[in-house]
Amino acid sequence: MRRIPAALSVAALLAITTACSSLSPPGKETTAQARLTDLRPVRDGGTVTIGLKSDPDRLDPSLTTTLVARTVFTSMCEQLYDVDQQNKFVPQLAASLPKITDGGRTFTFDVRKDARFSDGARLDARAVKTSLDRHLHLRGSGRASEIDSVQKVTAVGPYTVRLSLSHPDVPLLGRLANTAGLIMSPKALKTYGADFATHPSCVGPFKYEKRVVGDRIELAKDPLYYDADKVHLDHVIYKTITDGNIRMANIRSGDVQIGDQMGPVEVRNSMGEKDLQLLNTPSLGYMALTLNVGNSHGIDKAPSPVDSPFGRDVRVREAFDLSLDRALINKLVFQGMYEPACGPVPPGTPLSTPVTCPKRDVAKAERLLKAAGVKTPVPLELMINTTPEDSRLGQVVQAMAADAGFDVRLRPTEFATGLTRTLAGDFQARTGGWGGQPDPAGNIDSLVGTTGSNNQGKLSDPEIDRLIVEGRSTSDVAERREIYRRLTVAINKQHGVIYLYRNINYVSASQDVSGIKLSGDGLIRVKEAGYTKGSR
Repeated sequence: MRRIPAALSVAALLAITTACSSLSPPGKETTAQARLTDLRPVRDGGTVTIGLKSDPDRLDPSLTTTLVARTVFTSMCEQLYDVDQQNKFVPQLAASLPKITDGGRTFTFDVRKDARFSDGARLDARAVKTSLDRHLHLRGSGRASEIDSVQKVTAVGPYTVRLSLSHPDVPLLGRLANTAGLIMSPKALKTYGADFATHPSCVGPFKYEKRVVGDRIELAKDPLYYDADKVHLDHVIYKTITDGNIRMANIRSGDVQIGDQMGPVEVRNSMGEKDLQLLNTPSLGYMALTLNVGNSHGIDKAPSPVDSPFGRDVRVREAFDLSLDRALINKLVFQGMYEPACGPVPPGTPLSTPVTCPKRDVAKAERLLKAAGVKTPVPLELMINTTPEDSRLGQVVQAMAADAGFDVRLRPTEFATGLTRTLAGDFQARTGGWGGQPDPAGNIDSLVGTTGSNNQGKLSDPEIDRLIVEGRSTSDVAERREIYRRLTVAINKQHGVIYLYRNINYVSASQDVSGIKLSGDGLIRVKEAGYTKGSR
């Protein structure tokens, strides 16, 4: 029987499976230029509910691995440094940018003197040391490999911290402007220990009140916050609503005021509605398909080759990669409103270089499978999230891969369960994303380095590891740009992480709310948000 071209088979599949999702014809229409904030004046008081795409994992900065947890932390748990709307690093709990000495092996910085944790404990150098030491040494820490250059944390004065490094680590500042820079109350850590996630206390405009797992997280304005005069809302509720259409319906009804991580279908179908507003910014991260090549015993164990065609032979992984058409995925699943991606470095950033995505080549994929000596169709179980968008993506990947000799079986899995299975190595392949950081090391080192704490598929390659060290060790922009170009080539050569697309961070909100800020990292800031003066 003659094979049906992939474009037709996928289009036909989507016509059947998404007939009820109000897809408009794919095209090149976009939502206009990036819009990062709404500065209309607000009034004091009230509760804002933010709809999240998935349920956050543990509210423990040392252990969390999810973007949605970071979204919640922006309201209740500040970092040493932050990323502003121009993707520049700015002090947050630190009082200034670090002083870097000793050939890049010493970072020294002061911390704010006016900050208190929500439990009343004072922020000082010793509190910072307590959190950073925990990030480094707590078993299962997702931060350990991110700041593994730090050999010693010293409180050299009441409000002065010194980090002694084993080697120069240029991207360290970027990591301290991310989850590794989140500082926890030493009082809460001592009181609750391993149960910190159920009693989190940090410095932030809002403090933790209550969580109903799988449903919502409730925060209240913290009167102890050093900048409390700028906080207008009384409460913020983060509510898990995995279906983007339902998130949008809740915004329209007024049950939710802000929708995070809105998809192109929902955004396009809501454009022009006078009661809604849209904030958006290009993503610093990526979405990818991760193949389990070495996670045989859990993410905290050393890589051990998985006994599967994908784990044994890179040619099988390359064949799978070649079966996919990134441009067509973007067109069919996301209406052309995202960008195809084939590398971890965000375009338009200082260290990016042009990357040409490989074209779909079914004939070459078939030759690779024949050379690898595997029986076709090659089975693969692909774990996807339980959202309409992820379902569409999975079905398109399934149809494309079938043309090249793969039998992809979809495994829809609730987000938290999927994360648990992934960390345990209980998966063959999964789709997922990384929120991204301005410095490419934040998108690479912990995700594909052999000892990386976020290396879900346990990819291990000496060339990748060597280039990671080189990229951290020089501050010369041209040198680092070339290193990350070579790193992208080396990562793609292994086909363990197959980069698919780079999304746009879309945030839909009611016109009744203003003061929302969206930074380059895509995280919503509601510190100064509130109900618009004169609104209902």
